[in-house]
Amino acid sequence: MDDRFTKPLRTADVNLITFVSMGNYAHDTIVPDQDSKLSKKEQVAVMFDQIAPKYDFFNRFLSAGIDISWRKKALALVKKDNPKVMLDVATGTADVAIMASKIVAPEKIIGIDISAGMLDVGKKKIQEAGLDKIIELQIGDSESIQFPDNYFDAVTVSFGVRNFQSLEKGLSDILRVLKPGARLVVLEFSRPSLPGVQQAYNLYMKLVAPQMVSIFSKNRKAYQYLNDSVQKFPEGKDFISVMNGCSFKETSYKRLSLGICSIYTGIK
Repeated sequence: MDDRFTKPLRTADVNLITFVSMGNYAHDTIVPDQDSKLSKKEQVAVMFDQIAPKYDFFNRFLSAGIDISWRKKALALVKKDNPKVMLDVATGTADVAIMASKIVAPEKIIGIDISAGMLDVGKKKIQEAGLDKIIELQIGDSESIQFPDNYFDAVTVSFGVRNFQSLEKGLSDILRVLKPGARLVVLEFSRPSLPGVQQAYNLYMKLVAPQMVSIFSKNRKAYQYLNDSVQKFPEGKDFISVMNGCSFKETSYKRLSLGICSIYTGIK
């Protein structure tokens, strides 16, 4: 394991996660539109279809471009395993898949996402980059990945686990398609805990970011959902506990940028 990461957690050290009805985690109940009759999965697909044309712009704009360095750090962990076939879950507009083709240089990258709109944007980017033979994008669901057991040498999820309808089902199916000894690397937003930083972050996420988004888009709910889902997500030790519960081994995590983002890793 990379010694820059925290040491693997013992079960006794892991905080218990609060469950809600139906055995789900609190974040599973956070949806883009509480008044909608659609499932979380369906709502997320519709939401990303709507914001797909401006998604990359908003990412760069709202993070001041720092999200690029986060992705590079996550892919550096993947690179050391020298995977030949990779899966990028919740690939969106294929940012990680395209970056992985350069940093990790596998023979094949499959990207799956439930949003056809996001994949359409990603396909154009892949074609423009001349990466059609290396990267393949497909409509796909993290809870029912359409590949055989023990198929992939590595799996990445970048800012997508918060959108899983069932966190455990998604992680369990990722484990299924990973080869024994292969690695899952998850990049996800987290909540800073340092005094001052925490207050500034909360102000930005609750007030500033949605207001800035409203200048360019009518879909303010999409970025309100971002904040709500981050606030309820079982981050840090709690997410490690979920990974452990899904039978991942050698799990660890590292906070980035004063705790705004975290990288999680685990082995099958």
